[in-house]
Amino acid sequence: MQTVESFKATLDKVIELSPERIAVFNFAYVPWMKQHQKLLHQDQLPTAENKLHLLQLTINTLINAGYVYVGMDHFAKPTDELAREQKNKNLNRNFQGYSIKAGADLFGFGMSAISHFGTVYVQNAKDLPAYYEAINSGRFSTILGYKMTHDDELRKFVIMRLMCDLELDKRSIERRFGIVFDEYFADALMKLEEFLPLNLLALEKDRIVILEAGRFVLRNIAMCFDAYLPKMAKEKQIFSRTV
Repeated sequence: MQTVESFKATLDKVIELSPERIAVFNFAYVPWMKQHQKLLHQDQLPTAENKLHLLQLTINTLINAGYVYVGMDHFAKPTDELAREQKNKNLNRNFQGYSIKAGADLFGFGMSAISHFGTVYVQNAKDLPAYYEAINSGRFSTILGYKMTHDDELRKFVIMRLMCDLELDKRSIERRFGIVFDEYFADALMKLEEFLPLNLLALEKDRIVILEAGRFVLRNIAMCFDAYLPKMAKEKQIFSRTV
């Protein structure tokens, strides 16, 4: 039931509180995964067009209030380390948002928490009985694990740099991973061409650059480099809408 007017009132109150950082995300509407969300009706939620209006309002309002627009969904005061390190291209991103802790191990505690060590991801039990049974037995509650392949690491790095730096240096990728970028990512580059007429990005000989309007659909742009997404999307709907 949000409107541009109601969200403007929310933003004004947040600005009054003057936090160092603000993260703004769309509500993840996934009733096929979260059964309790079936209590919400689709027509009560903002349309894709309204979500874009809300995002534009947020960007304009917070920038006018002195915040720096970091990446695609974070805002920070100019003195905050997120704003400083974005300029230096030292930002990192995980499923919780932006940080400057690139390469740090991530310890997840509690039911369904995700941990990340080097090239390995693990997840704890997703329901309380299984979680408590493991803990009470003196065992780790981990139920899922995945070790990344070389291709995973390469694609993660590419997506990370696009989302953090808003541009990608093809030659640095080639040196780091020993590939010919345009050959390795030929399919992804074809998909990116769809964004060109809308002035959302620029495809240069040595760089891919996200233009200002491209931040609105940065997730969609990054998805072009996701090798798993096409297959997963065919099998079943598991993700919320990006817009």
